[in-house]
Formats: sequence, structure tokens, C-alpha cells
Amino acid sequence: MHLMLSIVQGAGSIGGKPLLELNRVLRPGGFFVWSATPVYRKEQRDQDDWNAMVTLTKSMCWRTVVKSEDINGIGVVIYQKPTSNSCYLERKTNEPLLCSKKDGSRFPWYAPLDSCILPTAVSSSDETSNSPLVWPERLIRYASVPDDSATIEKFDADTKYWKQVISEVYYNDFPVNWSSVRNVMDMNAGYGGFAAALVDKPLWVMNVVPIDQPDTLPVIFSRGLIGVYHDWCESFNTYPRTYDVLHMSDLLGSLTKRCDILEVAAEVDRILRPGGWLVLKDTMDMIKKMRPVLRSLHYETVIVKRQFLVGKKTFWRPRR
Repeated sequence: MHLMLSIVQGAGSIGGKPLLELNRVLRPGGFFVWSATPVYRKEQRDQDDWNAMVTLTKSMCWRTVVKSEDINGIGVVIYQKPTSNSCYLERKTNEPLLCSKKDGSRFPWYAPLDSCILPTAVSSSDETSNSPLVWPERLIRYASVPDDSATIEKFDADTKYWKQVISEVYYNDFPVNWSSVRNVMDMNAGYGGFAAALVDKPLWVMNVVPIDQPDTLPVIFSRGLIGVYHDWCESFNTYPRTYDVLHMSDLLGSLTKRCDILEVAAEVDRILRPGGWLVLKDTMDMIKKMRPVLRSLHYETVIVKRQFLVGKKTFWRPRR
């Protein structure tokens, strides 16, 4: 990762904060692969960067799994994050400090990088890390600490619901050519049941957890899926015409209390590629509000079972 060169070079001035951010987003026992000139070149500047990296990774308890070079002399080093907090507690120098318990999974939203280490999530009974189950069991089984029976019930119900609805409705009643779909965005992912139900299709799903909805992103990652937080009253950080399908389930009601439905539709249109589909699952009231907006953008729309609005983006462009 070439970004790491600037991370190491700036270690003295900002305390290795970007590297600590990588540590925060990496799961316990996860790996970081770094290939950059400090790994294999012997110039003084590269060696200074490498020594800074060694100091940083040791202070963060990262284990060097391998350091090697290929036949062309290009080097790579692989680090592994610890699976428990024991190494942090045994350090001779408590630097960087461990983050306080008040820091939650969403604390980086509109916040500067921190200079502390987020402790590994462990159970209350021992120092066993909250590592995910093996695939594909982790996709369909809830695994989190602490054990929350109410959340497990919601997780199981969400998984069962989307598996049934996609099989019976999405594949049969929607005018969507699923064979042409390669990337999908679930704009209100919840527990990730929608993405899990599509696992047999040759596509991938970006799961988005809106910032004003329950924080289910840890569950999504535990399932082996990908996802991000986002505020849908703002622009999504992606290139225009990126996705084949945008899926919006029960989101508009709360969203339009903070921003206009026209703004949401404009962002949907920006992200969706020509020929792509928007699938909206909501109340008929919300469907009736969104449908004329999509039509004004020259979408072909159809209502299915009075709960789904399917809109296809055409290749229309405004006249100049």
C-alpha cells in the first residue's frame, strides 16, 4: 500500500495516527500487507522509514508474519494484529495509550484521527477475542459479544425474511435482469440479510448503515460482508454511474424528515449507471412520492405487490 509511505514518514509529527486508524478497522488476528520502498531499499531515507515502522508496529503489538523479496528485489512485509489485549497490558511503555471505554465504533464520524489503540473486543469470561466464525457459517449465524437474545431473534428474522422475499418476489416479479448485475448497494442494510440472500449470485453488495439507524455494521462485518456508515442527506463518496442496482428498504420515511426527497433522488441518479435499477421497498405513501420524481428523470417504473417500486434508469440525457 503506497499510502503507508506517507504514514511512516509522518510518524514523528502525528504519532503514527494513520497506522493506528488501520489498527482500529482491522479485526483481531487480521493481517496487513505492506509493499513499499522502505521494505526493500537500502537508501538512508528508506531505512529511516523502515525503522520508524518497526518501532510503531512493535508498540502496537503487531506480529511480523513474513518479510521477503521476489526475484526482482521487490519486498513485502505482512503484519498480524493481536487477538487479545494481553500484549497491550504487558508493554513496558504504555504508548500509544489504550482508548477509553467511551470511544465507540462510530467515534470517527466527523472526528480527527486519534492517537490511542482501540482495545480488542473480548468476552466477559475470558480473554478470547471476538473472532468471526468460519465461512459460510458466519454468513447465517449471529456471533457477537455480549450474547444478546433479542438481537439474535431480530438477526434470524431478518435473514429468513430476505431469503424468502428475494427468492419469491425479487427473482420472479421484478423486471431486473439479474444476469447483468455485478454490483449492488443496499442503502439501508440493517443486519445484512439482503446481501446474505444474494450470496449464490455472481455479484457483490455494498452494505450501507445510515447514521440515524441502529448501528449494525459490526454484525455485517462479522458475517463476512462489506459495509460503511453514511448520511443519505449527503453525497456518497463514489464515482458517478457506479452501481448496477440500488436497493432502498424502509429508509425514506425517516430520511425525508431531514432532507428533501428530490435531493435523495438526485443522489440515487448520480450513483446509478444508465440501464441500472432502483428497487424501493416502502409504504405506498412513500412510493407515490418517489415515483413521479423518478419519472421526471425519465425512469421506467413499475409497482409490485403495493410494496415495491422498481425503476430502471434510461439512457436519456437533457438537450443542450
